[in-house]
Amino acid sequence: MASSSSAPTTPSPSFTARIPLPPSGDSPPNVESNSALVPIHIVTTASQLPAEFLEPSPQDQFIIGFDCEGEDLCRTGALCLIQLAFPDAIYLVDAIEGGEALIKACKPALESNFITKVIHDCKRDSEALYFQFDIKLNNVMDTQIAYALIDEQEGKRKRDDNISFVDLLADLRFCGISYDEKEEVRVLLRQDPKFWRYRPFSERMVRTATDDVRFLLYVYHRMMVNLNERSLWHLAVRGALYCRCFCVNNNDYADWPSLPPIPDTLKVDGNDLEEEILSVVDIPRGMMGRVIGRRGATILTIKEGCNAEIVIGGSKGPPDKVFIIGPVKQVLKAAALIRGRIIDI
Repeated sequence: MASSSSAPTTPSPSFTARIPLPPSGDSPPNVESNSALVPIHIVTTASQLPAEFLEPSPQDQFIIGFDCEGEDLCRTGALCLIQLAFPDAIYLVDAIEGGEALIKACKPALESNFITKVIHDCKRDSEALYFQFDIKLNNVMDTQIAYALIDEQEGKRKRDDNISFVDLLADLRFCGISYDEKEEVRVLLRQDPKFWRYRPFSERMVRTATDDVRFLLYVYHRMMVNLNERSLWHLAVRGALYCRCFCVNNNDYADWPSLPPIPDTLKVDGNDLEEEILSVVDIPRGMMGRVIGRRGATILTIKEGCNAEIVIGGSKGPPDKVFIIGPVKQVLKAAALIRGRIIDI
């Protein structure tokens, strides 16, 4: 795994954080005592970032924790900050002070197959990067997807039951820590959506941004040892589909990286593994209410009848589309049920 040692010399950081060290064997999580103190760098120019991040190479492949913050982050909600967690440093990439040039300098890394980006629910982050900076987020390990797959392996849950980041961190299997401040920040963001625009960074902003990424590498290692080969393929393909989800364009994603194919080792007689797709269903104006139903009853019934994930844009939009991710047959079934609600007058 790469370190940040090749970054140019920068002023001594004002902030530090503890990053949990990779777990050893099957030992239970112990993130509080088994951790390393690392610097937090606030980045306003590309030269402050590690060279191996700026220039991805097949000879130097590595994994980082990754997240984005913004003002109601989506295609139109401004991206204000990118967080990067390396094993020996955390970088807060300031999109406000560094501007488009700084974020575009990150484009090769964010699109690279050689750098794995560990993130929790990448859909809105990817949407903001795509529409605001023409960045096609690629090669993510999405911990929300991984959590669902691990529980599916154990027969515990339905596919469309998504875990929050706070609940994931609280799970003793993967981290076992309390992140109560996350809810406090959510309340603060509802009161002041411009929270991430303010400069200079307050101590709370730095702490919150750091906490969103500093556990991700540890969680990654805890999760990967629990995923079988079939689930690893699902993790890769669903991560790619999550990246595309809200990034609707006019060429059916032809300019995006191709989806991971089913491995030959899983193509055996009797294997029910099926290609997975993203389908976008256009909803006529004024008809979304029929799809959702009173208190969400209709869309919940559709979800329960299909082994597919159904996503509605909601207040951030797009307001006239429903996104369906899953095996081909299940996606077609869900799309047919949704279209049936539109025409069933």
